[in-house]
Amino acid sequence: MMSKKLYEVLNDQIKYELDSAYIYLSMAADCEAKNLNGFANWFKHQSQEEVKHAMKIYQFLLDRGEEVKLQQIDQPPNSFKNPVALFEQALKHEQKVTGLINKCYETAVSEKDYPAQIMLHWFIEEQVEEEQQASEILEQLKLAGDSGAALIMMDKQLGVRSDSD
Repeated sequence: MMSKKLYEVLNDQIKYELDSAYIYLSMAADCEAKNLNGFANWFKHQSQEEVKHAMKIYQFLLDRGEEVKLQQIDQPPNSFKNPVALFEQALKHEQKVTGLINKCYETAVSEKDYPAQIMLHWFIEEQVEEEQQASEILEQLKLAGDSGAALIMMDKQLGVRSDSD
């Protein structure tokens, strides 16, 4: 049986993952409104990935005989200044999620829940990748600036992201 403390942080993490999906979907909508369809594609895929993360924890709780209690998520912002601001926010958000995943892992360790530690190890590795991707795109955007040919090239590059990325 899972400890109450671990159950609570994992159940909360489902909310945070779904919140992330909602934020990225809002970012995608903003990009589409600005005809940055490649950026929108990237954020849509990011949103779908966050839902998969939530479902991984959801299923883990069910597999352990725990009840999933879905929580209310907040309305995300719906307008962003420019692509640099989008990716600054995306990186900051991923860093927040990394801290939350680390909290879940620390709880699993302190509660000596080995199955949770194994499951959360995947999330720890995933967060390294998430932060790296957002940081790399942000740095490229800073080099490219807010407009011009470089921004259009980046939009096209991000437009080729697929579910396997």
